[in-house]
Amino acid sequence: MSQLLFDRPAGPNPIDQQKVVGVGHDRVDGPRKVSGRAPYAYEYHDEVPDAAYGYIVTSGIAKGRIASIDTQDAEAAPGVLLVVTHLNAPEQGPKKGDFAPQLVSDEISYYHQPVALIVAETFEQARDAAHRVRISYAEEAGRFDLAREQTNAYRPTSKQAQGNPDSGAGDFEAGYAAAPVTLDVTYTTPDQSHMMMEPHATIARWDEDRLTVWTSNQMVHWAVRDLAGTLRLAKDQVRVVSAFVGGGFGAKLWIQADVVLAAIGARMLGRPVKLAIARPQVMNTTTHRPATIQRLRFGADADGQLLAIGHESVNGNQHDGAVETATSQTKQLYAGKDRMTSLRFVDLDLPVGNSMRAPGEAVGLLALECAMDELAEKLGMDPVELRIRNDVQYDPETGPDTPFSSRKLIECLRTGAEKFGWSRRDPKPGQMRDGKWRIGYGVAAAFRPNITMDSNARVTLRPDGTVLVETDMTDIGTGSYTIIAQTAAEMLGVQLGQVEVRLADSDFPTSSGSGGSWGGNSSTAGVYAACETLRQQLAQKAGFNVSEVVFADGTVRSGGRSVPLAEIAGDGVVVEGGIKVGSLADDYAQASFGAHFCEVGVDSDTAEVRVRRMLTVAAAGRILNPKTARSQCLGGMTMGIGAALMEECVVDTRFGYFVNHDMAEYHVPVHADIPDLEVIFLEEEDDKSSPMKAKGVGELGICGVGAAVANAIYHATGARIRDYPLTMDKILPHLT
Repeated sequence: MSQLLFDRPAGPNPIDQQKVVGVGHDRVDGPRKVSGRAPYAYEYHDEVPDAAYGYIVTSGIAKGRIASIDTQDAEAAPGVLLVVTHLNAPEQGPKKGDFAPQLVSDEISYYHQPVALIVAETFEQARDAAHRVRISYAEEAGRFDLAREQTNAYRPTSKQAQGNPDSGAGDFEAGYAAAPVTLDVTYTTPDQSHMMMEPHATIARWDEDRLTVWTSNQMVHWAVRDLAGTLRLAKDQVRVVSAFVGGGFGAKLWIQADVVLAAIGARMLGRPVKLAIARPQVMNTTTHRPATIQRLRFGADADGQLLAIGHESVNGNQHDGAVETATSQTKQLYAGKDRMTSLRFVDLDLPVGNSMRAPGEAVGLLALECAMDELAEKLGMDPVELRIRNDVQYDPETGPDTPFSSRKLIECLRTGAEKFGWSRRDPKPGQMRDGKWRIGYGVAAAFRPNITMDSNARVTLRPDGTVLVETDMTDIGTGSYTIIAQTAAEMLGVQLGQVEVRLADSDFPTSSGSGGSWGGNSSTAGVYAACETLRQQLAQKAGFNVSEVVFADGTVRSGGRSVPLAEIAGDGVVVEGGIKVGSLADDYAQASFGAHFCEVGVDSDTAEVRVRRMLTVAAAGRILNPKTARSQCLGGMTMGIGAALMEECVVDTRFGYFVNHDMAEYHVPVHADIPDLEVIFLEEEDDKSSPMKAKGVGELGICGVGAAVANAIYHATGARIRDYPLTMDKILPHLT
């Protein structure tokens, strides 16, 4: 396999033609999805026609031990084939990541932890038998209340914090103390759940000593690594297929209990097993976003220039669990000579928390961007102008030696203000009315780091001149099939319909996978590199000088000669190639930027909040497919509205579980909550990001949206609520 080292800015290349890339296309996988022919993890009926059904029994306590477990009635129930508990589960490898070994001891670490697996001929039989398992527990006192436990916070490890938990520049305390204008506020965000449409599900089949799992997962090569380590297999003994994923949002970055238990059950039974985590179990059994307590302190001069900026965040998780990196955007978003960020951690016995929908920035901006509005009011300054005044074109922690690869925050703010009609905003809160509705305008900046990862692909030119692309990249509803097809079509000069894309099989070359907004840019860069290798081989086969050829209309051309691809292909030409990230990610600060503008109406009698309209202006490098990218932003904006107004895992601090653990009681926005949303992409190419000159866009849409909603509510009512979500009961006492 040849890999292109990306260690210098991208020059002119075939993607710049933008005949296919950069143009809005329908999803190439759309017809399969709307016709029901796109198989999700639980639906590989033809490949595994004789699968038995699994059902997980979960713990009824949050902390303690299993004193006894009686499975006799379950084993005798109709149709039951197998019952697995910690008493008969096979030995497994050490725990790595968040969920790997299952049923390994009698210890209970969180509510709804799997304690038994039932396998039966039908799903209904397995579920019925699960209720026949009799368990008694030795319960222990647990720590379930972040606010109560925050005095026990400590400095997390760099692994937990994905880097140094403390950062800064200058002397924050001195700079803050000396500033003419100061602000000191604390915001809290609750635990939140991913609530993807498709639950975690797996079908597992053993062929002698080789395991195949059809599962719902965002990172195929991570799944192979963790499943092999858990079951003590070599990686080449594990095949993972995840061709279609019905939403992940971070909950499916790592393997969960369904994968491991289906594999264990299938091996013990000698028959394939299919297992879905039941919807009421998902919220406690799998990951969630941990709650935060965030303190922000600003010091500024009278003209609004930030002199000191400090952001401290505390969150809790299982010991050695991940930190919600809520201070990450504060390191780079605004100028300020004296700076400090700090992450602190509390050991809690709640279900495990981990990455969810723009981890870090999604909740960090809920606090930071509201605090910026509070500072603007204290200064008597327009909130848009305050943000513009504190723009910085280099990483403010490391200085001018680390410039941003591209940064159009000011352009986003100015364009958004003009298009939204920000000038119509009365600066004084509570003055704008529409009948009984109090009207408010809010703004917030958007920031999300641009992460790039190594990615590979196999590209085949078939004898008929069509193209096949294979990579283990996943499509979690984001449009990966389409932008990968666009990339190959642009590079090889064929029509989009002449490219077939096969994804998410670990037998294919390893890609970046889907997560952190790195997937689209990185995976297409890998396909670009593989196609570049193929272009060179095809040009040589045709007898052309590689530097002078043009691929267009299904031909290779140079000078006055044109050769059809089908003629060059012969019996087919196959290459494997990819992109390898070089030093540019260290030499330049890289991020996508945007600005959100929101208008809300607040009912004067009930404090009901209705988002009336919203505009997002984004600068995220080259937009590979404006149609699918817009959809990503719309989804992020919807999630941001949910985070502001309704999303909350309600913790029962007596027993340590999330009370509202289903889609009926965990509230997310529905169609009636969301008006027509508008997205504008600014023209931008980032040649230091990748050969595609694109940047991450998927999670940018959620970053800052909730703060724009909160700022609009304040502008409408004069009620500054610092405890999310901003529900009616919190707003109503402030209305007069």
